[in-house]
Amino acid sequence: MGINIKNKIEKLKKITTELKIETLKMVYNVGRGHLGGSFSCANIVTSLYFEIMNIDPKNPKNENRDRFLLSKGHACPIVYTALAKLGYFDKKNLYNFTRIGNILQGHPSMDITPGIDMTSGSLGIGLSIANGIGIAAKLSGKKFYTYILFGDGEIQEGQIWEAALTSSHYKLDNIIGFIDYNGLQLCGEVNNICNLEPLEDKFKSFNWDVHKINGHNFKQILETVEESKKVLDKPHMIICNTIKGKGVSFMENNIAWHAKAPNKEETYKAILELETEFF
Repeated sequence: MGINIKNKIEKLKKITTELKIETLKMVYNVGRGHLGGSFSCANIVTSLYFEIMNIDPKNPKNENRDRFLLSKGHACPIVYTALAKLGYFDKKNLYNFTRIGNILQGHPSMDITPGIDMTSGSLGIGLSIANGIGIAAKLSGKKFYTYILFGDGEIQEGQIWEAALTSSHYKLDNIIGFIDYNGLQLCGEVNNICNLEPLEDKFKSFNWDVHKINGHNFKQILETVEESKKVLDKPHMIICNTIKGKGVSFMENNIAWHAKAPNKEETYKAILELETEFF
C-alpha cells in the first residue's frame, strides 16, 4: 500500500471515529435515533464526504457538484455529523436533532437542511430519484456522479427493481450505489424476512456493473469507486458487507440497536470503545 493511500486511510479512520462519537452524543442527548445502521455505513459515508465526492460546503447548490442520496433515510445521524464537520451548518444543531423547529429531523429534508440532496424516509424511492437526476445530467451534458446509499432491507422493495431496470435501460453510468448489507432490519434478519440472495447475480442480470466488498475497509471502498468509474454505459452497485453497530461491542449484530438511544452509562462505555479502536 502506497504512502498516499495509507495517509488517506488514517485520516478517514480518525474522522469516522469522531463522527461516531458525535452521533452517539447527539442520539443520547435527545433520546432517539438510529445508531446501528448509522454505524454500519459510517465508513462509506466518511469515504464519500471526505475523499470521493466533488462537493463544496461554501457553494452547496453548485450545479456541477456530486450528489448524495440517503435512500435509507433513518441513518441520517451519521450524515448530519459529517455535514456539520464539513461546515454546512453550525454543530450546535446536532444537539437539537429531531426537535420541533430544528433543521435536523429524524429523516433528511432537502428543504430545511443544507447539504441534503434528497428528502427521504419512505424506503425504496431513492433509486427512482437517482435515475431522474442521472438522466437530467446526461441530457444537460453535466459530468457529476450521483451516489446513493441503500439499506439491505430496503432492497426488498419492488420499486427498487423497477428502478434498477430503468437505470440500466438508460445506461446511467453516472449512478454509483452502495448497499449497507448488515443483515438486520427492524423486525429481524433480512434473509429470514425476505431473502435477497443471490443479490450480486440479480443486479448483474439487470445489466449493472456489480462489486462486492467489505464495507468497513476504506481501501476497498476507494479503489472500488475508481474501478466503477472506468465501466461505461452501466449503472454501478457496490454491495458492502457490514456489521450493524460496528465499533461498539454491545451494539454489534444486535437488532435491539436498530433504533435505540443509549443511556448515560452505555454512551460513556461506547465512547471509550470507539476511542480505543482508533487512538
